[in-house]
This record gives sequence, structure tokens and C-alpha cells, in this order.
Amino acid sequence: MSKALDITDFMALSQGHLTIDVRSPKEFTKGHIPHAVNLPLFNDEERAKIGTLYKQKGKNNAIETGLEIVGPKMADFVRFVKPLAKESKIFVHCWRGGMRSGSMAWLFDTMGYEVFTLKDGYKAYRRQVLEGLGRKARYIIVGGRTGCGKTEILHKLREYGEQILDLEKLANHKGSAFGALGEAPQQGTEQFENNLHFEMSKLDLRRPIWLEDESKHIGKCSITNELWSNMLRSPVVVIDIPLEVRLRRLVKEYGEMPIEGLEESIRKIERRLGNEAMKDALRCLEEKNFEEVARITLHYYDKTYDHGLTIKETKDITFFHFETDDMDQIVKKIV
Repeated sequence: MSKALDITDFMALSQGHLTIDVRSPKEFTKGHIPHAVNLPLFNDEERAKIGTLYKQKGKNNAIETGLEIVGPKMADFVRFVKPLAKESKIFVHCWRGGMRSGSMAWLFDTMGYEVFTLKDGYKAYRRQVLEGLGRKARYIIVGGRTGCGKTEILHKLREYGEQILDLEKLANHKGSAFGALGEAPQQGTEQFENNLHFEMSKLDLRRPIWLEDESKHIGKCSITNELWSNMLRSPVVVIDIPLEVRLRRLVKEYGEMPIEGLEESIRKIERRLGNEAMKDALRCLEEKNFEEVARITLHYYDKTYDHGLTIKETKDITFFHFETDDMDQIVKKIV
């Protein structure tokens, strides 16, 4: 018989083992446990059909139709898990720990696997995520105007043994109008939160955690209100390097991007740049004068960042000036 675990035990014991989310593909895409794989009992259309039957004709009709749909799939389910189940252990969950995970657990148990299900399903996991993201932690914010290398500084801090959270990597977005360029498609806020919580669970909350200074929204992903409030109250180290150094860094980062993507990004900030500045930026882009494009757009981004510093709740803001972007020098100084 399968064994039902609470969320804490399920997460701890399932690491390194096959964890199956039997919800529909649409549910899984919206948000899932980071190490889980999707093996849906019903596809999106089948799930909608079962739901309609349940409402219109009752539970028994829905179950009967569900059995007709699932029956031909059972052999494929078993073939799927056979090469993946380590130590013959399988962890299974659905939305609320009901019939879908129970049915799949019965099948795998019948085939001789040791099966564990999740009490209250994915709902229990989401409660854990939101509670975890609201916990107090010792954050230090790495700030600075666009092009100063905040993300690179963050990863250099990790090399020096510091704890970091790279929110932009977790969101697949660099956080500006140009942020989607060169990145994988974004998932939604729910999966961003799940990924963030998974990374936070690896950290010691008694030690400082370094974060990059971000807006509340990173592309289409949003930082939870609790974490955002914690960030606004956390100490900030502001990296100041010369404009010419920042321009060089931005040209190196974006100069190889498709022209069409750069043009689209510039047009997104027309209202903030002003029509004439946007036209100048597009003309320079057409001429492949990427440094001038960066100079024009930085006029807007620098003003925006400077204003953002003024609305932080913390007064613990320390400025560090460097003449170069030597990351080792910068990290040694701020640590």
C-alpha cells in the first residue's frame, strides 16, 4: 500500500527520486514542484470533460468516464516510470491528494513499487512556498546603475563563499525592457515563486543572503509582497563605476543581440525616453552604433534607478566607487 506523507517529509524524502505530478499539462505549466515530472492522468481536454460530467451528471458518471479514458494508458504509465524509478521508489501527487494521485499510486503499488503520496497534494506545497517566502532573512542588496555588473558581482560573491539568490535567473528575465533578450521564455509568477523557494531552502537563513536590486516585477514575474517588503528594509551596497565602463559592458552584453529584438525593446520605453530620443536611439541602432544607443537609453534608466533609491525604507545605503569593473576588487571591498 502507498504511504501518505505530509509536505515536509514528502519534500525531504523525494529528493533524488522520481516525483510524479499527475495533474494536467496546463496545471503543471502554471506551477509545479521544481524536481517533479509531469505524467498526467488526463490531458487538458480530458480533465475539462471529466469536470463537466461531474457537475452535470454526478460523481459516478465522471468516474466511469475517467476509467474509460485512463484504462488504455496504464501500460504506458508503467513503461514511463520503469527506467526512472531509483530503488523502486516513486513519489506521486495531484492537486489535493485525491483520486488522481490515489489511482496512479494504486497502479504503481500493484507493479511492486514503493509508493508515497502527498497529503493535500500540490495545495500543501503552495502553502509551504508562500509561508517560506515570507520568513525573515538577512538580505543584503547589491545595487547600482544599469551596466555596473550587478549580476556578475552576485556570482562572484558566491565564489567567495557568500550566499546568493539570483532572482533574474529564476525569472528568466533581466528586469528591464531589454530583459527578455537572450533568455528562455518566462514561466509565470507561481513557478517563479516555487523555484525561488526551492533555492532558498538550500540556504542558511542565519547567514546573509545577497540579492540584486530589483523592481517588484521582473518581466511578468512578481516578487511576493512579504519578500519585497524585506528587500526594501534591507541594507544596500551601491556600486558606482564610470559611465564609459558601463557603456562598454552593455555593448558587450547586448551588441550581439538581434537588431529586431533591440528595436522592439527601445520602442517599449518610448514614453519614458521621449519621441525624439527614441528616434535617435533607433537611428543609432540602424547604424550599429551600439554605444550611442546605450548612452541614450541610460539617460532614462539612470534617472529611474536614482529615484528608486529614494523610496527604499532602509537608510542603510552605502556607496562604493570603483574606476574599473574588476569584479574581484569590487567583491573584496563590499564583503
